[in-house]
Amino acid sequence: MQRHPIIPIVALVGAIIAVQVTATLSGREYYLTQLIMSAYYTIVVCGLCLVMGYAGQLSLGHGAFFALGGYTTAVLTTLDFSSGAINLAATGLGRGLLKVGILVAQTDLYGRDFVAFTPWAAFIAALLLTLAIAVVVGYPALRLRGHYLAMATLGFGLIVYRLLLGTEWTGSADGISSVPGWHILPGVVICGKSAHRVKNYYVAWGLVVFVLSFIVNVVRSRTGRALRSIHDGELAANAMGIHTAGYKLKVFVLSAGMAGVAGSFLTHYNGGIGPSEAGAMKSVRYVTLVAAGGMANVWGVLMVGSVLTFLSLRGCFGSMDHAVFGGILILIMSFAPQGPLKPLGDFLSRVRSACRRAPRDSAAGRPGDGDLPGRLG
Repeated sequence: MQRHPIIPIVALVGAIIAVQVTATLSGREYYLTQLIMSAYYTIVVCGLCLVMGYAGQLSLGHGAFFALGGYTTAVLTTLDFSSGAINLAATGLGRGLLKVGILVAQTDLYGRDFVAFTPWAAFIAALLLTLAIAVVVGYPALRLRGHYLAMATLGFGLIVYRLLLGTEWTGSADGISSVPGWHILPGVVICGKSAHRVKNYYVAWGLVVFVLSFIVNVVRSRTGRALRSIHDGELAANAMGIHTAGYKLKVFVLSAGMAGVAGSFLTHYNGGIGPSEAGAMKSVRYVTLVAAGGMANVWGVLMVGSVLTFLSLRGCFGSMDHAVFGGILILIMSFAPQGPLKPLGDFLSRVRSACRRAPRDSAAGRPGDGDLPGRLG
């Protein structure tokens, strides 16, 4: 019998609550900082799981989409739009945006007044920009296959990285700091202050649960069946009338949007962003986590991605971080190519089967009334 998707999601919610309660009661609430960051990186990995595990495509550009979301948010909330060459506040459009509250007057850390976009407006702009660029990149790139697609998306990521590194208003090598907190709900601010740590923890992992629920529903839908057919055989899927190019583009854009959302949230939480988020090694790491989690096993990707990212952020691997990730990938691909949850699930299935069979075997071996042994003479 197929398991209802709500059961593991409820179990995940219970685990999220249990981790926070345990960390708080044990006096180690500071662990929540790395868990929050892990949640946002896990969103990127789960989105990439759709592209790799179901559409059968290999993307090495998701670090760039993450950085696009984060940098767009950072630029729009920190750049002064009331002076210099971009004096937007002096135009009719700028005055209209000020009137409706999309542009707001703020004060920076040094007491200087400036005009910038609100975090909500910046987030929407970041999401739209990421989706638009994903369409532009994905339309020609997804006509490629295999390593050609990987090379194309890697080239896109390198272009974004060099542009961020060499552009003055993106902070060049220093990146952008002093990104304001995001008042996402009354009393809930996306920022790195310890007073808001628990609330940020539930916002981050609540977003993970939402994204995961969405992916599970996509996988179980008609779209998911079409994606699996494309993964198994694109020519056969085309012959059956499935619009393979359209499905691959939609999944690619959707996955890129998830990365942009995660980048925007994490930028507000960290209070800044640097060009290393668009680096090639970031994208390679995302691919590694998807492969280690089991490609088309979104739950395995969630578990492996969140755990390994948390350990890495805690500094458990030290300077051998990349080497450890490479070693873990080799081990998992050698002994559990479908992810670590697959052999665990097979083992639990065998245990359940053995437990169900044991009562039947004992009942079959019990002698009946007519089988009582005779009295010894």
